[in-house]
Amino acid sequence: MGFDLERFSEDVDPDFKCNLCNKVLEDPLATPCGHVFCAGCLLPWIVQRGKCPGQCRRLGPKELNHVLPLRNLILKLEIRCDHYERGCRRLVKLQHLAEHTEMCEFSPAKCRNKGCGETLSLRDMDEHMRGSCEQRPVGMCQRGCGLVLLYREHRLGSHCCLQALRAHGQALQSQLGGLERELKRQGLRSSKREKALLSQLSALQSELQMTALKYQKKFTQYSARIHSLTKGIPAQCT
Repeated sequence: MGFDLERFSEDVDPDFKCNLCNKVLEDPLATPCGHVFCAGCLLPWIVQRGKCPGQCRRLGPKELNHVLPLRNLILKLEIRCDHYERGCRRLVKLQHLAEHTEMCEFSPAKCRNKGCGETLSLRDMDEHMRGSCEQRPVGMCQRGCGLVLLYREHRLGSHCCLQALRAHGQALQSQLGGLERELKRQGLRSSKREKALLSQLSALQSELQMTALKYQKKFTQYSARIHSLTKGIPAQCT
């Protein structure tokens, strides 16, 4: 598929347009009979119908040719950023569009605070995560569990140490299970690899075992803490 005509800063030469998608050519391909279309438009057409879209002859994919001079001319055209609708007003040459889009401060991204998931522009992400996200951390709980306290919990007064410890313990147990599965998978692979890799696998297995023991220890500690807190926390938290 090509590029929308309205994205370009000036009127585009009609010869730069694909007659299948009616947009500016993207990676132009030429047929032996002289017709030019976007690669993304022409290849599926040829595979499905086996003939030129101009209805002039039958042909196959191997008969198509890239039109590099035409492609180079199109790449010099100025085009709006992909994120124009999000606020970016930059005009860049088409050949630099992918590079600009990747770095554009208006690119959409999801908040990295666990439990949020809001989509914002990159330029607004830092302010959101630090100052307005409901799921941003605001400190550590001082009432017994010692876990991270989120802004929403602090604002609503809804933090429950017992529930938080249970959730954290379940997360640790899940990570422990994943490590154990990875350890078994690596063990099965070791019998199929060359001897040169056995020492690397052995080191990896040792590291996984140490990490698993670490999480098992933490899980045991939190389980004991949950048991002790159960005796002193009101019934509505259980």
